[in-house]
Amino acid sequence: MDGNNRWAKREGKQGIMGHRVGVERIRDVLEVCRKNQIEVLTVFAFSSENWRRPPKEVEALMGLFLSYLQREARRLAEEGVRLRVIGNRNRFSASLRNAIEEAERTASQGDSTLVIAADYGGQWDMAQAARRVAQDVMEGRLSLDDVDADRIDQNMSTTGLPPLDLLIRTGGELRISNFLLWQAAYAELYFTPLLWPEFDATAMEAAIADFYQRQRRFGRTADQLASSKGVFSA
Repeated sequence: MDGNNRWAKREGKQGIMGHRVGVERIRDVLEVCRKNQIEVLTVFAFSSENWRRPPKEVEALMGLFLSYLQREARRLAEEGVRLRVIGNRNRFSASLRNAIEEAERTASQGDSTLVIAADYGGQWDMAQAARRVAQDVMEGRLSLDDVDADRIDQNMSTTGLPPLDLLIRTGGELRISNFLLWQAAYAELYFTPLLWPEFDATAMEAAIADFYQRQRRFGRTADQLASSKGVFSA
């Protein structure tokens, strides 16, 4: 969700206002996902590299995250949306860690899932999965022959969720910035010049429409797909 600060600067507002407007866009995009029967929406709220930002901005972002959890958890539960937070929680304050746990307990059931990636990085995710698998090998619960892609996947922070189909990057940057690196192996990538506060329901519908126009081969040829009449669009 890139472009909050640039949007605020363009509009003559303080940077935190861009982040506050960005929170509203999460509601819009989540509603479009539910309308289109998309099971899981994962939003990149705070990366492991974002700690390098000015301390005042980091403090404001932590406060915004805390207020979002406290305000939105019950609404998500009422709408049948399960909340899940992924990332390294060790650097968060005790009050924020408690708020995350309480929000996840409150919004623990539903037919769709909102995943918030906070203090998250794709390299961190793969490293912690590798450590868990290595620990199991060291302690005799696994043999080296048991270590494969499926085993690693079972130890990623997104374990239990369906495969990632579409990764959207707003703000005009043509990179994924350490987001869901493992999970994006076969995901379709969608880049838009829209800044995140501008990425409304209409923009999300356009991204979904673009996704369904693509042919997903997963290593097969186009002729193979045509002969088997396979559908690999969701």
